[in-house]
Amino acid sequence: MALNACIRLDPRDPYLAVRLLHIACGLYFCGEYEASIEAAKRLIRSYPDFPMIYRWSAAALGQLGRAAEAKEELEKAISRAPGAFDMYVRNRAPWFRPEDHAHLVDGLRKAGWRQWENKGR
Repeated sequence: MALNACIRLDPRDPYLAVRLLHIACGLYFCGEYEASIEAAKRLIRSYPDFPMIYRWSAAALGQLGRAAEAKEELEKAISRAPGAFDMYVRNRAPWFRPEDHAHLVDGLRKAGWRQWENKGR
């Protein structure tokens, strides 16, 4: 994968967190949920305060039926970046393809997210 080569060639890249996020997202969209979770863990170990990864981790765990872990990650996704969660999950950013959004939301629902219960947080 090109992103892995990029990371290998420049392990101190200031955008490394974003590159790791893109790997986790790509694996999620390919249905490689275990690999996506492992990529998410790698990002979280290095950048625990990078909030964007938690929704992907929650969705992948949800897809695998790992409910307790998924719920924990879902709570982090919502609490650490509520604005980003709203933009990407509740409202679908305009550049986010509808089918990709539906796939993400499917995983988050399996993680325990219920849109109507979380509107007011």
